[in-house]
Amino acid sequence: MLEIREVHKTFHPGTQNEVRALQGVTLTLQRGSFLIIIGTNGSGKSTLLNAVAGTFLVDSGSIRLACNDITKWQEHRRASLIGRVFQNPFSGTAPSMTIAENLALAVLRGKPRGLGIALSATTRAEFCDRVRGLNMGLEDRLDNAIGSLSGGQRQALTLLMASWLRPELLLLDEHTAALDPKSADQVIRLTDELIRRDKLTTLMVTHSMQQAVNLGDRIIMMHRGEVLHDLQGAERARVRQEDLLSRFEQVRRREQLDFAVAEMLQRTYV
Repeated sequence: MLEIREVHKTFHPGTQNEVRALQGVTLTLQRGSFLIIIGTNGSGKSTLLNAVAGTFLVDSGSIRLACNDITKWQEHRRASLIGRVFQNPFSGTAPSMTIAENLALAVLRGKPRGLGIALSATTRAEFCDRVRGLNMGLEDRLDNAIGSLSGGQRQALTLLMASWLRPELLLLDEHTAALDPKSADQVIRLTDELIRRDKLTTLMVTHSMQQAVNLGDRIIMMHRGEVLHDLQGAERARVRQEDLLSRFEQVRRREQLDFAVAEMLQRTYV
């Protein structure tokens, strides 16, 4: 289970570039839940994932995962509990290493690494079997450098690596945004299959309203570093793309109104 309590994070505090990225975010995610996070640019979606992953330490608040208080853990230590797939298909893998070697690193996450032992005949057979499940014809290319693959193939392998050890938490940060539509659809199908099969607790950030309504059992919308809407249960089951777009439009109108009021007040007191 993931518990985020009153988490705050401000970048460049006290300067003209100050950004209050997270403002008291509180969120509890039960084991096996699949949470979709949406929001406008700058709303705090990816910042929340980075806070959980340990990319930076939060200013205040707490983060607990699988009965561990990981608030002060460094990123490499959290990696023993967390799998992650980034937006860029070329992140999260070693491009000059082979598919098999990259998979070996995933298998040995959090353990002493020795590629000679990891790439035994038995291990390679397991790699071949698991990669065959991607239906991309990569099972006969385990000795190819992963950097030679297409973005969709690489992202599929990255997803396989991130979920290989069935982590306590899987983080997906717009992991199909850089792919062409066909590859994105293929990776999304694979994502849904892996999460459902292994019952992985998952946080997924997306800009796609279609993905938001078709995946997951809960949706939150963030705005200005806060959770603006939290759709779950019957409300989540009924939601449509049009409903989510309507909520975005409400946010946009409120932003315009706030800006207009600020301008009026400035003219009044100047």
